[in-house]
Amino acid sequence: MGESSATEFISTGLKSTVTAYAEESGFDLVRVASAQEFVDDRKLALDRIKDGLMDGLPWFNNSRVLRGTTPQELLPGARSIICLGLNYFEDGQDFPESSAPTGKLARYAWGRDYHKVIKRRMRVYVEGLRKKLGNEFSARWYVDDGPMLDRAAASRSGVGWFGKNGNILTSNLGSWVFLGQVITDLELEPDQPLKQTCGNCVRCIDACPTGAIVAPYVIDNARCISYLTIENRGEIPLALRPQIGDWIFGCDICQDVCPVNRKVTPTPTLWQGDDAGGSQTDGQSHKLPTGQVSDAPPSGPIATLDLVELLKMTEEEFRQRFRGSPILRAKRVGLQRNACVALGNKGDPLSVPALRQALFAGEALVRGHAAWALGRIGVTEAKLALEQARADERDEAVLQEIAQALKSFGRSYRGGSSKRRTESSL
Repeated sequence: MGESSATEFISTGLKSTVTAYAEESGFDLVRVASAQEFVDDRKLALDRIKDGLMDGLPWFNNSRVLRGTTPQELLPGARSIICLGLNYFEDGQDFPESSAPTGKLARYAWGRDYHKVIKRRMRVYVEGLRKKLGNEFSARWYVDDGPMLDRAAASRSGVGWFGKNGNILTSNLGSWVFLGQVITDLELEPDQPLKQTCGNCVRCIDACPTGAIVAPYVIDNARCISYLTIENRGEIPLALRPQIGDWIFGCDICQDVCPVNRKVTPTPTLWQGDDAGGSQTDGQSHKLPTGQVSDAPPSGPIATLDLVELLKMTEEEFRQRFRGSPILRAKRVGLQRNACVALGNKGDPLSVPALRQALFAGEALVRGHAAWALGRIGVTEAKLALEQARADERDEAVLQEIAQALKSFGRSYRGGSSKRRTESSL
């Protein structure tokens, strides 16, 4: 066998081992990308920052983009990027009916924090692969909280293609996929990008209630419901509150309407089984060390939360309730703000007592959004609560919210009416 043929055989065999072991380790998708710089993706990301489309995410800055599009800077000697995908489409009724007013969670937040789940699984994968190959190769692994542009790597490797909503779409799992990347100095033959596109489909653009998809493949972060309900630490703009509906953590609308997502095989992996205490490879369970508490939430998949219960939570109750969950990212005050908006959009007079309590006892951010919600509901009790709060409130921003809410009564209030007429359809 000639030298070139032998090299090709070794490269092919190595890649087969690397990809097969990723599947054994529980990953649903695995492809390989080159470790060349992401020149085009870098320019695109920098332009988005310059155009203000990433406003509200101070951590997504030029320095991060420059570093994240240069694999050699992340891992000196990098030759390949192993791109991984993990299905998170959970089976069962999406949003079960409840007698209590509830708010919706994005599907990825139904279980434990995926950052920890995937990082743990990637670590076990890399450690096991080193033993399997008898090679202490260098590697660094990332999910979307790291500097690497995960979707750019996934697109280059052929894991999926860019959808017009900015998500990576995969052939068999749609966009219900967590992405991970292992940068390594192993020399692996790269896979080719997929040729699929969204064609003429614009369903995600048409369905976005806040108009966040301002053009195909272009997202205005400041208008996205996911940003508004999670990363945003301040007020939710008045004009966007009615469009948020009852989403209180993230949003799946653009994914729900995507034709590629129609037939996806559900998985229970992220809420049951091996990841409850570690990952699993070669049939061996890798449990957490004795005495170490798992980061898994105490219950199974949760698609909705009781909005009134959220408004009553203390900081300690919030941290205990959502331990190990991505919901912690929104902070208690942020989640209570979101609960107020959802209650205002639902317009149920039965929620007035809880909103009244939030108006008088919550943090300023929560008080302001509680005032807005009471104005939306528009019953006598709501107006009385706002008038009392106006006399006692000292925060200028909250006073403005109260004044605006009372003004709405002037436009549509009919003492005792159960709901506002003019804005209930917004």
